[in-house]
Amino acid sequence: MFRVFVSLAMAVLWTVVANAQPANSRLDDIIKRGTLRVGMTGDYRPFTYLDKTTSKFTGFDVDMAEALGKALGVKVEFVQTAWPQLMKDFEADNFDIAMGGVSITLDRQKKGMFSTPIMREGKTPIARCADKDKYETIADIDKAGTRVIVNPGGTNERFAKANIKNAEIKMWNDNVTIFDEIAKGNADLMMTDSSETRYQQKQHPGVLCAVHPEKPFDFAEKAYWLQRDIALKAFVDQWLHIATEDGSFKKIYAAWFD
Repeated sequence: MFRVFVSLAMAVLWTVVANAQPANSRLDDIIKRGTLRVGMTGDYRPFTYLDKTTSKFTGFDVDMAEALGKALGVKVEFVQTAWPQLMKDFEADNFDIAMGGVSITLDRQKKGMFSTPIMREGKTPIARCADKDKYETIADIDKAGTRVIVNPGGTNERFAKANIKNAEIKMWNDNVTIFDEIAKGNADLMMTDSSETRYQQKQHPGVLCAVHPEKPFDFAEKAYWLQRDIALKAFVDQWLHIATEDGSFKKIYAAWFD
């Protein structure tokens, strides 16, 4: 009887131990698969841009994704998404990581994990250079007759709707051509991430000007949005730490922002 009891106890113990062993992590799965699936909108220069004629992605976070893939020893597969459907695609597990100028939000944090932040900034206006002094504050902007243009589905839309009550909000679906609408006079300004306003100012010299990008209206950080896996996050964070210390992050950054 005692032997039977001991045998049963050992069987239960081994069952508990076996169940306690963690299943393969997503990091293990990525390495075994040989591919890192990276979700990108392809419409947010200089972070990511998709050339529809060649179906090729280029940009800061494209180069960073390739560097991450190299560190993992796997190929990178870019999966196109869009800001309005980014959350749904993430929840559907269409990719392992979202890159391309993704801002940290609590809603996104509920669904996954964020890497160490790669950039600190916030929302600030960009307008025609002749008018930039008109839009120093939210109060200056939020007046009847002012046309604020915004792309749908992301933090830009959320910020505009939270702060603009009197000015007109114009939705524009193409985040690549949206700044041309300001330059042509079809809108007065856009409030977007300060990094983007600096970049677009360079693309439209003397036409569009970033308004106090060094002092944005709010606080935000950009990072890489990961499916919920501690091992994957630990790897990405360590990779970013090494890239920051050995200068490789700075080299990629300089190619797109300086």
